[in-house]
Amino acid sequence: MIKEFKEFIMRGSVLDLAIGIIIGAAFAAVVNSLVNDIIMPPIGYLLGGVNFADLFISLDGENYSSLTAAQDAGAATINYGLFINAIIVFLVVAFVIFLIIKAVNRLQGEEEEAPADPTTKECPYCLSEVALEASRCSYCTSQLKPAAVG
Repeated sequence: MIKEFKEFIMRGSVLDLAIGIIIGAAFAAVVNSLVNDIIMPPIGYLLGGVNFADLFISLDGENYSSLTAAQDAGAATINYGLFINAIIVFLVVAFVIFLIIKAVNRLQGEEEEAPADPTTKECPYCLSEVALEASRCSYCTSQLKPAAVG
């Protein structure tokens, strides 16, 4: 059983997953810092000094100066400012992942495939699709002009 467990753990997919989770956690810390320390302060400044982390609704009807004060008082709160921060973090992460995938695809040389040369043509009489080399329509038997090849 220990041998089977060791083989399971040493599989490439399990190791790749573990590495992905570790890198993802580190990446999340960087993105959280980017949003909280770089992006949100200017947005708060532009909105008149608003600190999104302190945007909340107290459910007990009391007014508190900050979210910390409300939590210290044991008040139930709806923390919509933290939710706004979480949405911004998500959008930043999604955009960065988009840029990374786009760059990786460019480095791998994945380009859109050119459209294939047509293999059929349309009969001008019955509008059916026939082989490009056909001299007669297989549907209405009309005489067709030879297709220009090349």
